[in-house]
Amino acid sequence: MHRVLLWIKQDLRLDDHPALQAALDADRLLPVYVFDPELLQPGPLGCRRLGVHRARLLLESLAALDGELRQRGSALLVLQGSAERLIPSLAERLDMDEVLTLDEVAPEERAQLDAVRQRLGDIRLLLAPGNFLLRDDELPCPVDQLPTAFGPFRQLVEQRLPVFQPRPAPARLPALPDNAGAYFASLPSLSQLGLGEPLSVANSAFPFSGGEPAAQARLRDYLWLSQGVRQHQQTRNGMIGSEYSSKLSPWLASGCLSPRRVLAELRRHEAQYGRNDSTQALWQELLWRDFFRWTLLRHGGALFRAGGLKATARAPRQLDRRFQRWCQGRTGVPLVDANMRELAITGFMSNRGRQVVASYLVGELQQDWRHGAAWFEEHLLDYDPASNWGNWAYLAGIASDPRQRRLFNVLRQARQYDPDAAYVSLWLPELHGVPQHLRHTPFLLPHLQLDALGYPRLESIPENWRPYLPSAA
Repeated sequence: MHRVLLWIKQDLRLDDHPALQAALDADRLLPVYVFDPELLQPGPLGCRRLGVHRARLLLESLAALDGELRQRGSALLVLQGSAERLIPSLAERLDMDEVLTLDEVAPEERAQLDAVRQRLGDIRLLLAPGNFLLRDDELPCPVDQLPTAFGPFRQLVEQRLPVFQPRPAPARLPALPDNAGAYFASLPSLSQLGLGEPLSVANSAFPFSGGEPAAQARLRDYLWLSQGVRQHQQTRNGMIGSEYSSKLSPWLASGCLSPRRVLAELRRHEAQYGRNDSTQALWQELLWRDFFRWTLLRHGGALFRAGGLKATARAPRQLDRRFQRWCQGRTGVPLVDANMRELAITGFMSNRGRQVVASYLVGELQQDWRHGAAWFEEHLLDYDPASNWGNWAYLAGIASDPRQRRLFNVLRQARQYDPDAAYVSLWLPELHGVPQHLRHTPFLLPHLQLDALGYPRLESIPENWRPYLPSAA
């Protein structure tokens, strides 16, 4: 009798799941997810690895996956502790023949796979391809020869792009091992994990639930029902509401959605309705995600060190009270503060907002970019190590290179992307009493008036903001 343990990590789905497909011929199959409470403790940079918003999405996704498994004659076993200890122990006690899981790209996760492999002894650990678009054998060249810049990477990939035919979720699954029932328990709640329940926020740009069914519903809606994808290029720099972008990233990050499924559906949409700038923009975003994953696999831990890459060698290393003000959304710059408060309250922030706040932290405040990346790691619903640390390192490298001054002018960004101050009005209630044309520049108000509002004063106005100040100022 062939007995398999399916170790589920950031792949909380049944559709296009290569490890699950490889396990379908087993006589007994046990799907297992291990939640490590250590993620809730502060890390080396002071932030938790997992904050309340992503924890909520994770628990919803686990409950949804358990439901999908039960419809197919199986169930999800969720354990709390360290995977290095629990997976080998469980595999031995239940007399498993092998452990199947997806491969990883980040250094800590790869080290964990090695530790589990060593402790499994005679039980095999088999790795299926991870959550990439392209797999090793589909790359245009060996990993260590991939271009280090996105443009050449994209050109290479588009020369011989494979056609993806993801395999759907199976209708039935092998039965659970007879002796596994004693290990099952109900999912912990956020309160039991010591996190408390986040408030529901009407203004959230991501009002969706975790789990594969919600992910598939959004994909259907964005590509087929509302066809929002056809305006993606025009709306992608928006900051208000759920429809300005695909919002697929939280489900991609948790593995509730396969990037190969997204691209297969996008190509099917293009075949039916035609390709345009917007569908191409979504394709490029998927490719950026893959580019950062291959970059992380190639550079490993260097991506997480202050000067680990050539690009970040000259990035600022300071850390002072200005970093705390940035985290709290109290810098005195409304566009930055509104975005940081949206992140803290909801766990989400627009792509435009992320670039603005990151550029401001590194370029204007001259703070250590790694602490900004760690803050994002704790708070973002769609945190993914490759995209998060890759994007921050990319920005820190550009910001520190005097030949490439591509730092954002925050006030210019505010005028361009929030011209009526609708976005800052949404998240900064203390500015409601300020005339609309001054809501991006409350630092021009008299001291007493600003103090009465309870909004912080900007210490100095950058010279390059002057063209974007109100004309009366």
